[in-house]
Amino acid sequence: MTISPKLTRTFLCTLGGGLMLLALPAAQADTNPAAPQINAKSWVLMDYNSGKVLAESNPDMRLDPASLTKIMVSYVVGQVIKSGKITPDDMVTVGQDAWATGNPVLQGSSLMFLKPGDKVPVSELNKGIVIQSGNDACIALADYVAGSQDSFVNLMNRYAQQLKLENTHFKTVHGLDADGQYSSAHDMALLSQALIRDTPEEYALHKQKEFTFNHIRQINRNRLLWNTNLNVDGIKTGYTSGAGYNLVSSAIDANGMRLIAVVMGAPSDRVRFNESENLLNWGFRFFETLTPMKAGDAFTNQRVWFGEDKMVPLGVAENVSLTTPKGQLKNLTASFTLTNKQLEAPLAKNQVVGTVDFTLNGKVVDQRPLVALKEVKEGGFFSRIWDFVMMKITGLFGSLFAK
Repeated sequence: MTISPKLTRTFLCTLGGGLMLLALPAAQADTNPAAPQINAKSWVLMDYNSGKVLAESNPDMRLDPASLTKIMVSYVVGQVIKSGKITPDDMVTVGQDAWATGNPVLQGSSLMFLKPGDKVPVSELNKGIVIQSGNDACIALADYVAGSQDSFVNLMNRYAQQLKLENTHFKTVHGLDADGQYSSAHDMALLSQALIRDTPEEYALHKQKEFTFNHIRQINRNRLLWNTNLNVDGIKTGYTSGAGYNLVSSAIDANGMRLIAVVMGAPSDRVRFNESENLLNWGFRFFETLTPMKAGDAFTNQRVWFGEDKMVPLGVAENVSLTTPKGQLKNLTASFTLTNKQLEAPLAKNQVVGTVDFTLNGKVVDQRPLVALKEVKEGGFFSRIWDFVMMKITGLFGSLFAK
């Protein structure tokens, strides 16, 4: 990553004592541990908070997502509930298309065992999708939310575009094999990150280990929820003959570091769980993530010319979460660079005025926008005249000293 030639004024500080940290690209530090070998067609391990991919293989390969499709269904449902368009208590009348006996596509697949005419709360159908992987529940809730399966699929693909899932396209609401339906390990990691971030109440359903509907008790297929070595709280299994064995899992450690592992196209049920566990354990062992720079906290205070205020605090508009190999924090430095030589009023709150650069072992590993943390209005006429004179004097003496 190179620094733009526009940037003309740089200040440097060392990040001691864990003051700051940044997302470190895995290929940019010689200290990175070797990634484990994973038996699957495609896989990704990503830090949730920083979004840093710690290890990957064929991350953009387009593969059949199978029931990983239901992660997007869950995301859409969570967004619709959050918007108030539907509520968890709404009663849904189950249609003929959600009846497995009358729909050949559903026969032999994962079901909630709905019947036509059943009146079921949105909350129960939602659990049927997330916990039981019920394909019939997907159809019933899709019909209720969007009026038809096709309309709901359009919603799914619209969200895929918004989330910049460039290798994802949905054709069904349940994930059963369909020509032209595909996703990738990297896209599934991004989608899972969005599910956790944007719809936390919806995501909370994914840690439930069982669900009973109509006296039929079914167990969550994600066996990592019972793993005693990891604190796994999601997300979704998937299998069809065309897809093989898929699993997206997420776990959080005692320090609040959350990882998302995606394994697609594993050769067996056992392998997908073992390999996902290996990825998560490897990530927690060798990496650490902190959020050292929070939105609204001043990184520096700088002089403002022609303003009502003479100084303005500068920082970041969004929390900065950063991931590095363990033990590398002491080698990380941060500097800020102003876009223009002087700051001049008026300044809007969160107006970008430069960049914060993070350097590890002599290499710039990331940049974040440097913003004004408060509005600075233009000063009065005489104040501006005085600042103009002082700026000229400061510039003159600065030029003399430079010589």
